[in-house]
Amino acid sequence: MQIQSLFCYPVKSLPGIQVDRLMLDDFGPQGDRRWMITDPLGRFITQRTHPELARVAVDLDAVGAVSIDVPLQGVFTLRVGHEGRNVTIWDDWIGATRADPGPAEALSRFLDTPVDLVYMPSETFRPVDRVWVKERRRVSFADGFPFLVVNQASAEELGGRLGRPVDMRRFRPNIVVSGAKAWAEDGWSGLVTGNVRLDLVKPCSRCVMTTVDPEQGINDPDQQPLRMLATYRNRVSGIMFGKNGVHTGEGPLRVGDSVSLT
Repeated sequence: MQIQSLFCYPVKSLPGIQVDRLMLDDFGPQGDRRWMITDPLGRFITQRTHPELARVAVDLDAVGAVSIDVPLQGVFTLRVGHEGRNVTIWDDWIGATRADPGPAEALSRFLDTPVDLVYMPSETFRPVDRVWVKERRRVSFADGFPFLVVNQASAEELGGRLGRPVDMRRFRPNIVVSGAKAWAEDGWSGLVTGNVRLDLVKPCSRCVMTTVDPEQGINDPDQQPLRMLATYRNRVSGIMFGKNGVHTGEGPLRVGDSVSLT
């Protein structure tokens, strides 16, 4: 097995950036989902309710600066401001820092609703769910875990059932692994690549975001591929595709690196 592709998501629920190398820190992938869009009350906003966010392009330059290209509004660089505020993501209520207002104002015009942009500073510690990870580990604004690993063969098997390829971007993985049989990941508890160990602690339950067309920013009228997944990947805790994980060791991860099971 090997790493087929890698993705980083600087802003939660905006498109990811496909990269050849993924640096790591104690959050997980470096720079991944340190920014988040919220409503005026600080509640997180995603493509679940605003699928058009898929049309906002994201760029990451060589020094880590993040910019967004908002349709009909222009390109804006995200800069951390000085005003702190509390925000909510799922059941977590955590401290963040507001961005300078320009990008949020552009997003508000695009979405036709007021929104804010916030950054997770290093001093904020949001813990990974202790039900699944016993040691004290942190996570950014990702839904619950630093990494999502998916199996390329499983996506291809799903595409075969649908009669058309499935765009991997719908599943928002950090790491795509090739060279395994479809659904082999159900039996994976951990992977090793280079000096990095990934403990795969929880199957990933999928939601309506998988039905968002990554180019057009609209939901599939037939609710695919989620509807097809539900016919054979439905478990007690949800419709499963991919596995969530935490890492040990230093990166970087690189496309083409070999992957073995622990």
